[in-house]
Amino acid sequence: MAGGNWTLGIESTAHTFSFGLVNSSGIPFPSMSDTVKPLEGGIHPREAADHHRDLSAVLFHKILKSQNLNPKDIGAVAYSQGPGLGPCLRIGASVARTISSMLDVPLIGVNHCVAHIEIGRQQCDCEDPVLLYVSGGNTQVIAKLQGKYRVLGETLDIGIGNMLDKFARQQGIPFPGGPVIEKHALEFIQNNPNATLEGLELPYPVRGMDLAFSGILTAAQRLIEKGHSLGSVCWSLQEHAFAACVEVAERALAHSGKTELLLGGGVACNNRIREMCNLMAKDRESTSHAPPRMYCIDNGTMIARLGYIELNNGRKTSLGSSGINQYLRTDDTLVTWQ
Repeated sequence: MAGGNWTLGIESTAHTFSFGLVNSSGIPFPSMSDTVKPLEGGIHPREAADHHRDLSAVLFHKILKSQNLNPKDIGAVAYSQGPGLGPCLRIGASVARTISSMLDVPLIGVNHCVAHIEIGRQQCDCEDPVLLYVSGGNTQVIAKLQGKYRVLGETLDIGIGNMLDKFARQQGIPFPGGPVIEKHALEFIQNNPNATLEGLELPYPVRGMDLAFSGILTAAQRLIEKGHSLGSVCWSLQEHAFAACVEVAERALAHSGKTELLLGGGVACNNRIREMCNLMAKDRESTSHAPPRMYCIDNGTMIARLGYIELNNGRKTSLGSSGINQYLRTDDTLVTWQ
């Protein structure tokens, strides 16, 4: 490895711009991140890209300072090549190319989805898990089969995090809405421990091994319009949506014969979905795992970790093939390192 022994990772798929590091042994260190938080509406890709561009130098210097490093200590630069929002991905790729060229060190474009899996495996010491990947833009159930991480089920419309944020936005709750929904749901059930879903039923979003969240979003808004309390609807929305994800994950465990479930993505920060996964895994005599929350959300460290793994397995990205792919699939990446 040219230069130093540290791998820098740059994450820029959506609202979060993040720089992270792993050392020469692949040990991860906390990222330095900044997140776009629009005052109203959702994420505007061009505005998010401008945010990332403006903070690139600041975050680069912050991550170096966090470990008392100099630029010459960087031996490789990894970045999210996809999937994600095109304008945001292009900023991350451009910054990565610049740093790689200036330091004359290898460049590695990595799959954002696979990076979630690998940081989770490292943090939770999982050997061969089924991943329940629940984030703003993605909802997938994934397992390694025949040299790739295969998508056994996924959302047919919007990601579960996107659905939760849209519902929150309809109630005047600013982005990110998921943690506020979790808070309202918890307060409701604590104050109403004998509550049932009678009168609060929502469409069950399972479609075979796939999921679809548009209908449950519309139905939840209708419950609000009928006069149900925000807390009760938040509780019902979580119970229905999370149960659907856990059901598909359980089917994937049964189909694949695996005994470890790993959570990833921003929604995996939610205590209720963690609890439901633990209960399901216990019933199956399996185990459920969730990495620390700073590694569930989008972060540069997971990109650095996957870049480190791929570089040590002989893969680099040439400048000619370093373009982004906003539609990159989880199962587009060959897994050669297990």
